[in-house]
Amino acid sequence: MASQQEDGPITSSIRNILTDLLKPTSLEIINDSSKHAHHSAMRGVSSKETHFRVNVVSEEFAGKSTMQRHRLIYGALNKEFESGLHALSLNTKTPEEFAKLSATSQQ
Repeated sequence: MASQQEDGPITSSIRNILTDLLKPTSLEIINDSSKHAHHSAMRGVSSKETHFRVNVVSEEFAGKSTMQRHRLIYGALNKEFESGLHALSLNTKTPEEFAKLSATSQQ
């Protein structure tokens, strides 16, 4: 769960919001901004926190479709999008779904 580098303000905000909202059993936030700095949409952008991958496991996702899960997260992070967050790649699982995937990958 801890990152190798110190979290910036957007990373910290994402972590706090998703922790409060989802009470996750697992939350991984990967800052991929450096991989996208050369894109034309990022010209002139000085933020080092624009693109993230988020892997989250939460019981809050039970009974929700992938689209509902993503809408929940995007809605909660609206302020961060207004503050410079540009792109978010989400992997959202319930604990049961995560356990099945883990069991399958160990076979």
